[in-house]
Amino acid sequence: MDMRARPYRSVLYIPGSKGRALDKARSLPVDAIIMDLEDAVSVDEKPNARATLAAALAEGGYGARMRIVRINGLDTEWGQDDARAANEMECDAVLLPKVETTEQLDALAALTDKLLWAMMETPKGMLNAAAIAAHPKLAGMVMGTNDLAKELQCRFRPDRLPMATSLGLCLLAAKAHGTIIVDGVYNAFKDEDGLRAECEQGRDMGFDGKTLIHPAQIDIANAAFAPTDAETDLARRQIAAFEEAHAEGQGVAVVDGRIVENLHIVTAREILAKADAISALNG
Repeated sequence: MDMRARPYRSVLYIPGSKGRALDKARSLPVDAIIMDLEDAVSVDEKPNARATLAAALAEGGYGARMRIVRINGLDTEWGQDDARAANEMECDAVLLPKVETTEQLDALAALTDKLLWAMMETPKGMLNAAAIAAHPKLAGMVMGTNDLAKELQCRFRPDRLPMATSLGLCLLAAKAHGTIIVDGVYNAFKDEDGLRAECEQGRDMGFDGKTLIHPAQIDIANAAFAPTDAETDLARRQIAAFEEAHAEGQGVAVVDGRIVENLHIVTAREILAKADAISALNG
């Protein structure tokens, strides 16, 4: 499946040290899994977590779910061993925390042949987002909003106004270079209304999906980041009307009282492609 076409509506963090959680993830309706060797694993468990995760991935059963291994930073005592171990695992990508420079990605690329993903979670990372997104091996960016809030020393607001500049910089960088970008986590996993509102905000901004900390959040994220029935219906009607107009030698069509040009058809086809990809993922 094409990287841009495949869905990333829900991206669930799973501790790489928890065999039962890794097993449960095989049956969850999630689009991608971040199998974490970093924050979710205690210092004492880190070496064993690599073996636990490698065994789970070797066993398979994750279907079409994107399998992303988050390693420890390369400036830690575990990072390089994590990267080498992940390179031998049955995963799709390696996620590096606190990426601030392209040199960090170069260092990771020297240790693995996997696709690279970058955690964007520091002010310096925000300022260098364009260069990071342009890295030739980078396939995805993940907003690390908890660490970012700590670094910014900002207050929590439901509208995330203090984060607006940071989110926008990373979105611009990702869209400019065709890179997947997923929004940060929503910590209050029992607050469904709050999660739904933040997912809808992220979707409106242009994020491809949302990172999640609990399986209870999956359905809301999946719904928020999927094309709606109304969107797919409009996309089909726009394509049909434009093709009819084109056959008659016209450059534009009119649907529901609105002009439809070629740029709208590009978006319409992307909507239908995403809907088809979601349908294929759901079997």
